[in-house]
Amino acid sequence: MSKALDFSGRAVLVTGGTQGIGRAIAERFLAHGADVLVCARHVPASPPAAGARTAGFEPCDVRDAGGVARLIEAVIARHGRLDVLVNNAGGSPQAQAATHSTRFFDKIIELNLSAAFYCAQAANTRMQVQPEGGNIVNIASVSATRASPGTAAYGAAKAGLLNLTQSLAMEWGPKVRVNAIIAGLVATGNAEAHYGGPAGLARVGASLPARRMGEPADIADACVYLASSLAAYVSGAALAVHGGGERPSFLDLAQAPAGTNNLEHKHE
Repeated sequence: MSKALDFSGRAVLVTGGTQGIGRAIAERFLAHGADVLVCARHVPASPPAAGARTAGFEPCDVRDAGGVARLIEAVIARHGRLDVLVNNAGGSPQAQAATHSTRFFDKIIELNLSAAFYCAQAANTRMQVQPEGGNIVNIASVSATRASPGTAAYGAAKAGLLNLTQSLAMEWGPKVRVNAIIAGLVATGNAEAHYGGPAGLARVGASLPARRMGEPADIADACVYLASSLAAYVSGAALAVHGGGERPSFLDLAQAPAGTNNLEHKHE
């Protein structure tokens, strides 16, 4: 293991770290020697693990600022320090902006933006007084950088998270580096249902320059890099981990035979 990627003796907190991308992030830091604590609202059937090493768990609803404060205290009580925070908790069901409630909008913003700020603020208080400082990694989404039909509130929250990342990096440096990952289309446990089954997953993957959808491990590796000394001069950045990006649909429509799409226009 490269010394730069050796996290032995360092404490890492991953929110939403019991499943999917968060679990992969926790397990990758464990594999690199870190002491890892994960949080979620519900106790997992099994904690994230790598070899003989397992992550600790604390129940927490990260939308509750008071609960977040207690979560950070729990990390310090267990490990005496907090070196890395990964704000991974988030997500949204499909909902049409024309009809979903204002309460729904508020809840999505709370989970995907406000909660990340609560965690970052509490973590920064501790990291600023540590000689080594600390690192915060915010998991954003390609929904932050393009239209997000069906998940408008989620896209808006993740766009806000990118701006928040830049602002916090400016305010909290040099002791604390703050970066974001723009996660692309990732094949998690719920991906098949979201993309229409195995055939849908295959079609989506084939449309990307990487010729596959992302895996949780791809996001985990990016987190380890951003939290390591290899990224010592990287702060306020938004690292796109999306396999090259989604192909613009107009490219295919422009090549289709005349009459097969609604982009033909007659100018009188």
